[in-house]
Amino acid sequence: MNYVIIDDIIKNALLEDKVHDDITTESITSLDSKSEIDLISKENGKICGLNVFSRVFEILGDVDINFIKKEGELVRKGEIIAKLTGSTRVLLSGERVALNLLQRMSGIATAAYEASEILKEYGIKIFDTRKTTPGLRYLEKYSVLTGGGFNHRFDLSDMAMVKDNHILAAGSIKKAVELIRTIHPFIKKIEVETESLEQVKEAIEAKADIIMLDNMEDELLKECINYINGRAIIEVSGNMDKERLQNLKKFKIDYVSMGKLTHSVKALDISMKNLKILK
Repeated sequence: MNYVIIDDIIKNALLEDKVHDDITTESITSLDSKSEIDLISKENGKICGLNVFSRVFEILGDVDINFIKKEGELVRKGEIIAKLTGSTRVLLSGERVALNLLQRMSGIATAAYEASEILKEYGIKIFDTRKTTPGLRYLEKYSVLTGGGFNHRFDLSDMAMVKDNHILAAGSIKKAVELIRTIHPFIKKIEVETESLEQVKEAIEAKADIIMLDNMEDELLKECINYINGRAIIEVSGNMDKERLQNLKKFKIDYVSMGKLTHSVKALDISMKNLKILK
């Protein structure tokens, strides 16, 4: 992981929470007070972000962490993930920021793991999207990888992706692809988002590298896949849940993209509990 990026995220979060002015903790603890506390999982899931969690306390200082669980490991409800020892003030003031990041990253990794497990034996990969939390994309896409998923475009410069409004702006799929190839003839792949068989035919004629079949019912999906017939990589997207993923097993597709992995994922419930004053 790139700590230049991570440190900026953490420092901004610490400033937002004003850990330097924690009126509760500073009122009830002394500067030299030392404590120990457990990091506990309150539900089953895949743990992700332990290095980010520990970095919060490295930045604040005077805390040692003994990790019992490893990054990417499955944890069960009630299991201890780590034991922390150090400054009582730092433990209490840094707790929320450290947990917020760890919980969100673990929630994303868990969702990616559960989705990937459904389709992996069929050779279908789960991809994320750019529907990420502003400022947290680096951490969220790392979490998808930790969960067993894959990263789609990291940003707008990674690949040309022609969506509905691009088609309207250019005038047609064919025109959009032609314009992109004029400026980027060999370097970047071009993906076209389609919603009908007619659009799929136009994307194939334009020689798109990847065709997204978006929000299609099974009958139309099958028809489009048969028409593509190996002439482009096939991505399927649109309101993906576990039931829909199960249904996609029967189709010959390359990957599924899920915005839900990052835009509305449930954080994994993790807490710091059992504080014990040592000094």
